[in-house]
Amino acid sequence: MTGELPENMDRAGGPAESAGMNPDPSSKAAVCGVCFHRCHLKEGQTGFCRARKNTGGKVRPVNYGELTSLALDPIEKKPLARFYPGSMILSVGSFGCNLACPFCQNYEISCADRESARTRSISPSGLCALAESLKSRGNIGIAYTYNEPLIGWEFVRDTARLVREQGMKNVLVSNGTAGLPVLRALRPYIDAMNIDLKSFRPDYYEKVLCGNLDQVKDWIRESVRFCHVELTTLIVPGANDREDEIRAMAEWIASLDSGAGKISWHLTRFFPRHRMTDRSATDIALIRRLADIARESLRYVYTGNC
Repeated sequence: MTGELPENMDRAGGPAESAGMNPDPSSKAAVCGVCFHRCHLKEGQTGFCRARKNTGGKVRPVNYGELTSLALDPIEKKPLARFYPGSMILSVGSFGCNLACPFCQNYEISCADRESARTRSISPSGLCALAESLKSRGNIGIAYTYNEPLIGWEFVRDTARLVREQGMKNVLVSNGTAGLPVLRALRPYIDAMNIDLKSFRPDYYEKVLCGNLDQVKDWIRESVRFCHVELTTLIVPGANDREDEIRAMAEWIASLDSGAGKISWHLTRFFPRHRMTDRSATDIALIRRLADIARESLRYVYTGNC
């Protein structure tokens, strides 16, 4: 079942005239409320993320139950360093994303839409049964990952509910770019998250990623209150690799758990990819130096792709 969006998340509203829409309710125009983009969609239009469409005046996910990727992974690949280490987890992904990162590692699916994506259809119960069948291989649950799972949060919710009922774990690997109503809908079922904190500069999020730093920070701030959270930052040469930025990020992360030191931060090496092939891979010595700076404030700091 797909269920309904939380109240007020997909009703037409806002500056309809300035968006070039007919504000007449009979036009069945709708506003997607999942993230800060708040796409104003006419009947039949698909949003920025390529995965949510206005159908009959309601914004629905067109990627519900449509999988592009499925693999049994070590949980450390999510990456999660301190959540059931040594275990395996069934990782699943669909298509679409609500950011436009020029360095995207999974652009083949994040930039795909319903027409171009090669998918396999599966129901929440079917996916849950598959996860259960892999328990003998060390599987502890499902990780919603690869593309941005929050743009198809309804499938995550419906599947995660069944997975939780079977005593297994749910992991969300996300860019954290969604409103708090989505988080509240998922909160009863999510056990752990890895959230991208791609920079600490609002202009970087806006101009480079087509994102919104404030929404990501709100998501992180709320998530640490109810589940295990680890963060990841891809260190891109000449973009977000300044020592003062890393120090400010580490101090902010540390402030979230009142000095308990529970939040892990992964600083990951960049490799040329997608639309960002104009620079070399991040220097390993730089990654390690930035990790040492982060450790001035945080207990658990990890380096990735080194």
